[in-house]
Amino acid sequence: MYRVGIAYLLWFLSCFGIFGFHRLYLGKIPSAIFWMLTGGGFGVGTIYDFFTLRRQVEEANIRDALFQRESSGLRSGGQHASGRHDWRSVDDGEVRIIRPESNKKDSLERIILKTAKNNNGILTVSEVALAADIPVDEAKAYLEKLVSKGIAELRVRKTGALVYVLTDFFDSDEPLEDF
Repeated sequence: MYRVGIAYLLWFLSCFGIFGFHRLYLGKIPSAIFWMLTGGGFGVGTIYDFFTLRRQVEEANIRDALFQRESSGLRSGGQHASGRHDWRSVDDGEVRIIRPESNKKDSLERIILKTAKNNNGILTVSEVALAADIPVDEAKAYLEKLVSKGIAELRVRKTGALVYVLTDFFDSDEPLEDF
């Protein structure tokens, strides 16, 4: 388990991050070598590390916990619709699992609604898959579910592309030239 205090100590001992000892400690070997060759990313990287080192330690702990879990034969709980893993670090230094259903902000439905709002109500399967970091088949199945519930409509553009329209967000003033 990586410690924030040790990371900052190594940052300090490596001439305020110039030699990248803290990055070696966190298992970031390629960037540590880059830090050593460029004087801490020409000085800019050392400043960046000073302000983000706490988060880098958390990410390293999460990465190691996932690696240990997967190498022990247990399968990872996967990723949320937001693309983040089930794992979260907590203040006491331990790592625990938070299931997606307990985190409403990361739900697939919420990501689809936000994407629809940003696109004036028009969605494609690939846009949803990209925004939610899920497979295309899963995105299509969820959009089809919204169509069956009457929340979305399936339309075909003149180009032949299928789009899903969430009428709640659809801008009626927008011309539909390509439909």
